[in-house]
Amino acid sequence: MMLGQDEQIKKIWMLSREYGQLAGAGGVKDVVCQLAEALARRSARSLHVVLPLYGFVNAREQGFKPLLDPFCPDRILRLQIDMHLPDKRILEEVYYFYKKINEVNLYLVDADRYRQKSDVYTYSEKDENLVPWQKKSMGHHDFFAMNLLLQKAALELMIVLGEKPDVIHCHDGHTAVLPALIRENAGYRNYFRETGCVVTIHNAGYGYHQEVIDIPYAASITALPKHVIDANMLDLKFDPFLVAGHYAILNTVSENYARELRETDSDSLTGWLGHELLRRNVILEGVTNGIDPEFFCSEAIAGDNPQLLFYPGKEDDNLAGKKRCKEMLLSLLQHGTMYDGVRCFGRLEKNVHHPLLTFIGRLSEQKGIDIFMTVLDELLQRHSEVQVLIFGTGTSEINSSLISLTEREEFYGRVCFLQGFSTEMANKVYAAGDFFVIPSRYEPCGLTDFIAQLFGNIPIVHHVGGLVKVVDGVTGIAYEGNSRHDLLKALERALVLYRNEKLIRKMQLQAVKVIEQNYTWSKVMHKYLELYSKARKLQLCPE
Repeated sequence: MMLGQDEQIKKIWMLSREYGQLAGAGGVKDVVCQLAEALARRSARSLHVVLPLYGFVNAREQGFKPLLDPFCPDRILRLQIDMHLPDKRILEEVYYFYKKINEVNLYLVDADRYRQKSDVYTYSEKDENLVPWQKKSMGHHDFFAMNLLLQKAALELMIVLGEKPDVIHCHDGHTAVLPALIRENAGYRNYFRETGCVVTIHNAGYGYHQEVIDIPYAASITALPKHVIDANMLDLKFDPFLVAGHYAILNTVSENYARELRETDSDSLTGWLGHELLRRNVILEGVTNGIDPEFFCSEAIAGDNPQLLFYPGKEDDNLAGKKRCKEMLLSLLQHGTMYDGVRCFGRLEKNVHHPLLTFIGRLSEQKGIDIFMTVLDELLQRHSEVQVLIFGTGTSEINSSLISLTEREEFYGRVCFLQGFSTEMANKVYAAGDFFVIPSRYEPCGLTDFIAQLFGNIPIVHHVGGLVKVVDGVTGIAYEGNSRHDLLKALERALVLYRNEKLIRKMQLQAVKVIEQNYTWSKVMHKYLELYSKARKLQLCPE
């Protein structure tokens, strides 16, 4: 790393649709929060994060205060943002809430468009009850407007506050148009002339690009020149990731995922975005996500009960606390006591000696839940001692299939489906499980394998994307193929391993050691600082 350039990066702004415990739908919330806090606390840089104020977030209750106008300190800051349609001039009014958390300056963009949303990316059951066409799990109809409003509101905020960032870090397709805005819009170009941009592709799969098919609408609301819009179409849609490649440093969240997108047929799952970037000579960097172990340890679930404490990375810990965590979870499931937003189907026998397979995540084809479900029938019939717990939410079809599985008489007491999500409940499942199944068809990075390892829950992973960081037989179990047979074989290997307590303990210790040596944010953040330096140099000294 070029230390001189690194030291020039003092002011960092980030844009994201998710952040920590405020608003989240997946691993992005953890990545953005932990990276921002690592940079703020461990490198003493000025960190600012902008995200929407959704309807489910009570800003005042969480200690946020309205942001005052720096020119009129007795008034709340109110700005009007251009959001023009092809046939209509529209100005949307925004306000801001502010709070500093763990040295990170957080700004919530308050607008009608966001307050109407009761979930981050999709309509909820509540939304459907209010407006029948807003079907539960359907993506927001105005997603592109939500994204553009966030990006424009963030830029206008920086200008009003007199902030000239060294770098703006844009997370995912929701914020990826911003680099083009500040280079092509006369109102931004000179103000941000010394600002570099980094765009992180957390997931390049279908549905994650935030592309728009209505080209006149895209041109109007972005105010980008027609030649910019026309030059950045993928499958006849204006693609934010594609346009970002001209104005920013692009990276994705693991070195292997970056390679797969550019060099393998798995890029077909993105609409061939990686190959198009390669054709345009756009470099796609790879930085494997980090993790902050202190967020994922037994203290997170122990509360006032010291018996639940355990440390998978310490050789002198016999993990008696982990066994008690398993007892506690099984007892919880027996009584059907759940957290808000979580429904329990099926039950598990209260026997800590039976191997417990766990799955936490979106119940989607990407995550391979359909493959896992086809394997479970045979696995449960072959091995009468196996117990399975699946936690997440998906389509009504997947939810119904899992509920049906829990109701089968021959699997009574052996299969449990927790529908919904709760961080507290998820941590209890991580802590109780013996094996954590990740059968993803593709996986940009994966954080759940890290989290499972920190809780002593050995991951069983399909060796793709960022999951290659799990070393087969050393820090977990990995398999190469993507068939039900490949997964079944890996699960049966795990059941054999379960009988060898000494080998399991060795694997747990090695997994935590690898995380601490290579993947904590205190180490990974330096790779992002390198990207920030490249981005700023690219702006100051264009080729």
